[in-house]
Amino acid sequence: MCFFHKSYPSQYKSEVAALTSELIQIGLKEDYLSERSGGLFDRNCRHARAREIGERLYSIGGIPLMEEILKKVSKKCGKDSASHLEACWRAVGGVF
Repeated sequence: MCFFHKSYPSQYKSEVAALTSELIQIGLKEDYLSERSGGLFDRNCRHARAREIGERLYSIGGIPLMEEILKKVSKKCGKDSASHLEACWRAVGGVF
């Protein structure tokens, strides 16, 4: 097993870092789910920007990258927040 293998091409390193940071800020300030739609949240009560970020991460590195980011969110924001993000990302890429 190689511990240095990235789940995405190195050319996206800075973009992935910025998107991860943005996701963490969303988790700390706004949450990924809401009881009501509108404003920052889509009709399914999921944070619209967090879903956009999920789509981009999926296009860069697929499910392995998204799972890696979930672990980082869990460390920074807590397990509950990470589970909210996972719910927010349901059907991102058609599979998550």
